[in-house]
Amino acid sequence: MTHSNDPAKTPQAAASSRSLGVAVVDPIPIYRDGLSTLVQRTPGMHWAGYASNPHAALQLAEQTHPDVIVIDTGLDPHGHLTKMLMSADPALLVIMLLRETHRTPRFLSSALSLGAHAVVPRSAEGRRMVDAIRRAYLDRRYIDPALVPLAVPPSRSSSRGADTAQGRQPRMPLSRREYQVLQLVAEGLENAAIAKILYLSVETVRTHVKSILRKLSARDRTHAVTIAFRAGILITQPEDAPEHTSGQATPGLADNRTR
Repeated sequence: MTHSNDPAKTPQAAASSRSLGVAVVDPIPIYRDGLSTLVQRTPGMHWAGYASNPHAALQLAEQTHPDVIVIDTGLDPHGHLTKMLMSADPALLVIMLLRETHRTPRFLSSALSLGAHAVVPRSAEGRRMVDAIRRAYLDRRYIDPALVPLAVPPSRSSSRGADTAQGRQPRMPLSRREYQVLQLVAEGLENAAIAKILYLSVETVRTHVKSILRKLSARDRTHAVTIAFRAGILITQPEDAPEHTSGQATPGLADNRTR
């Protein structure tokens, strides 16, 4: 066996020479476009795509397998999306973009405990975002300098206060596929349309809907959606999100049954 001291063959050098596929989950088109331009202009990175909501983010990850996914905390305030993405692909790096309302010690601690590899202010400049992506990939953990003062263990009393003010993170009782189905149910789609979008049979979708109703102790589809929003499993689009962008109208919940 031979050993090499060539620095170019160290794991860090090998990682830095690899082109990283970067994707973003953010509701604002101009922000997505800006990050796309930044990534495509940066050596060693390539653009893997974008999603404007959690359902589309799961599809994006399944289809393009990015190395890094940047998530706006406004679309994942409880970390459900982050946990599902990372459970589906343990090698995936998640970078959270903290909104101003989420810049608290408790939220930062929560983001890191969920497995986020980097936390950056949503207002970060381009060069800091590039640095965050690289550092997260090489070091597996990065906190933007502007957020470092927040990275302190909260006292027991302040933790209790934060629990009262923000509420404990709701548990995610649903599987990744059930979560996707429920999101589409919340958009008013019936089983046939959901099956077409997710490339499933209508019977499989019906089975998922029945499982969702059972897990949430819901009477029907509308009740399940109501429970999910109240529990934080589903979230409303952030205030600065654009209108529905999937190309479909968003009808009301026309069918409360499982079919």
